[in-house]
Amino acid sequence: MKKIPFSLLGLLLCGCASAAQANIYAYTDSHGVVHLTNVPAGNSQYHMVMRTPKMPVAVARADFNQVARQQYQSLVRSAASRYGVSPALVNAVISAESGYNAGAVSPKGAIGLMQLIPATAARFGVANAFSPAENINGGTAYLAYLLRKFSGDLRLAIAAYNAGSNAVIQAGYHIPPFAETQAYVPRVLAFYQHYLNGTAPEQITAVTAKASPLPAPAAISTSPQLIQVSNP
Repeated sequence: MKKIPFSLLGLLLCGCASAAQANIYAYTDSHGVVHLTNVPAGNSQYHMVMRTPKMPVAVARADFNQVARQQYQSLVRSAASRYGVSPALVNAVISAESGYNAGAVSPKGAIGLMQLIPATAARFGVANAFSPAENINGGTAYLAYLLRKFSGDLRLAIAAYNAGSNAVIQAGYHIPPFAETQAYVPRVLAFYQHYLNGTAPEQITAVTAKASPLPAPAAISTSPQLIQVSNP
């Protein structure tokens, strides 16, 4: 594999890490183009070139980004209206999944505000899961789908958002017996009730769910999934 000059690689890695705060992977294709990404999505050609530490879930989710939450409300209301979902539910899922950190990346590859895995993102037309607008739109569409699938049962829809529809069905249309999901459902419902009541969600301190997001960036920005660099 051809090598990229250290200064160039360092510059690119720093830029990518500051936006998405995730491990960086690379490979060189047959044309000599170096591909860098923070989401290899199972592509065996990539190998890790930089590891970035993840902040403990409890710390990351306990510190809500107040500014981001307010800034995203127009997107939340628009998506909620489009798909017939309560804005309080969309906010509850975002609160539990990422704490309003648009750059959150889970160990399983779930991305962004509503922690969409690549397959779900593609299914609901999300090209860039780091984009707040696309992420909220796709995540809300997915919530609407789950609510229809489970006949409006909020608990089952939330459980399916965390564990998948098949897990809920295989559990006999009950919350699956997974510790993560068993804790996730009441956490989202608690956020949901707080948003309905107009009270501060920061009062909820129990931490659970699947993602391990990193601290929210000082400035809200979207992050590209793939960077390509030509060797000199």
